[in-house]
Amino acid sequence: MKERETNSIRYPKETDDKMQKLSKNFRRSKKELFSQMVDYFYASKKDPADPGDEMLKRELSSGISRIVSFIRQQEKDFLLPMLSDSGNLKAVFSRQMEILEGIGRHLLAESEKNAVLASHSLQLINGIKHLISKQKEKEMLKEQFSQLLDYYISQREEMGWGKAAARKEELMVRLKKALANL
Repeated sequence: MKERETNSIRYPKETDDKMQKLSKNFRRSKKELFSQMVDYFYASKKDPADPGDEMLKRELSSGISRIVSFIRQQEKDFLLPMLSDSGNLKAVFSRQMEILEGIGRHLLAESEKNAVLASHSLQLINGIKHLISKQKEKEMLKEQFSQLLDYYISQREEMGWGKAAARKEELMVRLKKALANL
């Protein structure tokens, strides 16, 4: 195999020492390491004399700019709408709270009214019960009075008072009617 055409380069002893250390670290020959360094600088277009590597700084800066741009876009697309939506939700929530508080006040007022109505209803029920008991007493008194009247009429008949029978009958019907109207 024919070896490729080679050229020689002269460099100082310190550079050769550094080259020797690099070739040991990377486990390559100095010639191979040199070829790879040239390929690297050729492909990356970096200036080996620039210790600050401005190209790398520019790439990092443009990468950071892209990241910041991406974050700003995300903020515009997602965060700002979420903030405005949360503001809208907060406004709706406060309106709903006002409505619920109004309903609560209304229910409290209605509850108080219902308590008053229940009290009045209880008083009416007690009044009706009292009227019913009085009505029963009245019916009992009517019954007792009717029995007393019947007894009176029967006793009067036995005594034979001298009035006409029709008149007696009319008096008896009239008294019973009056008793029923009590």
